[in-house]
Amino acid sequence: MEPTKKEHCPKIEYKKIGFDLKLSIIDQISNGQISVNHASKLHGISRSSITYWMKKLRSFEQNSKAMSKNQEIKKLKERIEELEFVKDFQQMIIADFEVSTNLDFAKKSLPEALLKEVEKKKKNLLK
Repeated sequence: MEPTKKEHCPKIEYKKIGFDLKLSIIDQISNGQISVNHASKLHGISRSSITYWMKKLRSFEQNSKAMSKNQEIKKLKERIEELEFVKDFQQMIIADFEVSTNLDFAKKSLPEALLKEVEKKKKNLLK
């Protein structure tokens, strides 16, 4: 009995598809201009490859949106901290001014919540 030789399967050559073409194909499919099936035949690309590109792009876009939302939240938190500092600083100036001049102009010009904070700061200054 002679040992059988293994027959080699012909290697399938894949086309390299540029990123811009991938985006163009996905855009045409998303806009309803062509179907996945038609794009596959038109460009000689498997439907599974096109579906894979679409899935990857969707995943990338979702991650990008999540990251941008997280960055926006971070910036807003930083801005809140800055504004809280400015508010506290302004209240300290008002409280210091009222203590040193014995004038109560904050009662006439500030909302109730801010007035209470200024009053607390004045009490701390008088201690």
